[in-house]
Parts: sequence; C-alpha cells; structure tokens
Amino acid sequence: MAINRYRLRHLVKLKHAGAIKVQNLLLKPDRLLGLILLGNNFVNNLASSIATIVAIKLYADDEIAIAIMVVMLTIIMLIFSVQAPKKLAVIKPERVAFFAAWIYTPLVKIFYPVVWIVNFFVKLILRVVGIDVKKSDQSTFNNEEIKSLVTEAESLMPVRYQKMLLGILDFESATVEDIMTPRNEIVGIDLEASIEEIVQQIKTSPHNQLAVYKKSIDRVVGFLSLRKVPLLVNKTAFDKQVLMNLLTKPSFIPENTPVHTQLLRFKEEKIGIGLVVDEYGDVQGLVTQDDLVQEIVGELITDDVAARKQSDGSFLIDASITVRELNRVMKWSLPTEGPKTLNGLIIEFMETIPESGTSIKLLDHPLEIIKRDENAVKLVKFLPL
Repeated sequence: MAINRYRLRHLVKLKHAGAIKVQNLLLKPDRLLGLILLGNNFVNNLASSIATIVAIKLYADDEIAIAIMVVMLTIIMLIFSVQAPKKLAVIKPERVAFFAAWIYTPLVKIFYPVVWIVNFFVKLILRVVGIDVKKSDQSTFNNEEIKSLVTEAESLMPVRYQKMLLGILDFESATVEDIMTPRNEIVGIDLEASIEEIVQQIKTSPHNQLAVYKKSIDRVVGFLSLRKVPLLVNKTAFDKQVLMNLLTKPSFIPENTPVHTQLLRFKEEKIGIGLVVDEYGDVQGLVTQDDLVQEIVGELITDDVAARKQSDGSFLIDASITVRELNRVMKWSLPTEGPKTLNGLIIEFMETIPESGTSIKLLDHPLEIIKRDENAVKLVKFLPL
C-alpha cells in the first residue's frame, strides 16, 4: 500500500513482472486486504493457541507462568510480526511488494471463496447501518492540492522547472486580464504625430508589433509588424498612407477570456497580438502570444528578476508585478479575484495612493512603500516576517 503508484505504472510499462502482479493486486484492494487480514487473524489465533498449549503442558496450573507466556508472545508478535515487517515495508516498499506479490497472487485465487464470503458479510453489515460501500470519500487531486505537491517537491527538481509547472497549473484559471500589458503601458504609434516622429519611433522600438491609433488607443486602426517596415522607412516615398497599407486588422479580446482559450484562438486565426477590452468596449490592455507562452515558461525565457532579495532578508518588488506572479515567486496566497497587480492591491487596501515611507501590513505581509508617483505605487519593500 505504501508503494509509489506513479513509479509502479512506469515499471508496468517497462513490463516488470513483479510490478505487473502488484498492480493487479491493487486493482482489487478489498480482495488483497481480505486475504491479509484472514492470514493475520489465522496466524495470531494459531500462535495464541500453541502458546497456551505449551504453557499448560510445561507449567500445568501455574497461572503466573501462563500469564508470562502470554506477555512474551505479545511482545514477540508485536516486534517480529507487526512493527519490524511494517517498518521494512515502508522503507523498502518496492522490494517487499514485488516479492510478496508472487506469494499473494496464488493465495488470492486459492482463498478467494473464503475472502468473498467474509467481504459479503462485511458489506451487508455496513449496508444495514446505512453506509454505501460503493461510494468512497477518496477523490482525485484538485488544482490547489497538485500545486502544494509541486511546491513541496523543491528538492526534487530545479526551481525554474518548478515555477514552470506552477505556471501550467495556473494556466487553466488565468484570464487575459491577469497577464495583459495595462493600457497606460501600451506603446503605439499615434497617426496625429509627424511622419518624422513616427519613423524615429519605428527605428528605435524594441517591440515586434505596434498598435497604430488616432489620438487615443480606443481609436486603434490596426497593428504594424516592424518586420515589414525597415526597408521602407528609409525611402523618401514612405508616408502615412504607406504605413496604413501595411497595417493588419486589430483583434479585440474580452477581458475575461481564459488564457488557454486565447492561445488556441491566436493559433487558429494565425495572429499574435490583440487588445483586451471591457464590457463597454473600452481598451484595458494589450496581450501577445508571447505573453501567453511566458505565463507558462516565463522563467525559461526571461532574465527579469521579479523579487530582489536584500541583505537584511527583505525583498524589493516592482509594484506593477501581477498578484499571480507574486504568489508564484514568493509562494504566497494573496487573493487574485480583485486587483490584478500589487499596486492595485495596495491601493484597494489603503483606499488611497500611499506616500513613500508608509508602512502597512498587507494581508499578514509587512511592507514599506519605497517609491511612488502621482498615479501609482512603483516600488515596494516586503519586510521579513
């Protein structure tokens, strides 16, 4: 029962004879447990009977001698028949299970009628007292339980792979709103700007695609792929009309769209960027296919340090970090249903934008506001607990 079921399945795939027998036994645990209990009770009763007969033969009516024999038998049985074998089985489950399976397999078949009768009466008694033997309290792992398993497996895998697995587990519940670039951080081309300013922006932009709009991002006209532009910007004929001809139709994504759904949509529509809009159609942010992939494997494709540990044990954290990413990095469980960023969480908690130097306790986590501007908290120091 203590054997690792995942390793067992792996060994079964490799056609390990002992593993195959163990798996067959575990498929019907009631038969296996019935056989083990039957054998245990038989051996215990037999040992007690033999010990009693020996005590009576040797010591006749000496009640003290018989009592001593009972105590000795109990100690011997406890050490050699219960504790030692069980300890060995827990320490070396595979070795014991694979060996025992060769013995249990034929015994299950031989004593099946006896075990069946015993199990029948057990089920009958349980049914009489109102217990449905077909229903079990055991259930599969839920998402949070699997996260706990991955988190606790720190010593068994590299940290970056651990974070990648946690990202995959978060993938199912995350929406594009959780990972989008906020509206105020969207870099785009305003068609109201001069052609010289637009060309300069195109030449110096670190992005592969830029939103093109008129005055406001809410009036977006399309996306410009910078792969198409470098050969054209140096020509004298390059103007706003040429730019407009290079644009692709903008894609709009409802803010509550699940991340995995949008990833499939990007693939089907052969696009890699879209604007996130709320229920009123107002642009809330921008999301790319790279953002979605980074949600899973971010630690493998970026060198950004989300939390910088200080010599005093505190952490300096950019307040624009999403709450989901902060939970992953710090292994916390801050709520993700409300504000999506640490800045938003602090402002909601304080009901104002706190001044630099302000110290608060945010959901049991003490922190100090290091830097802010007129509209938002920029840098936060989380103090050691």
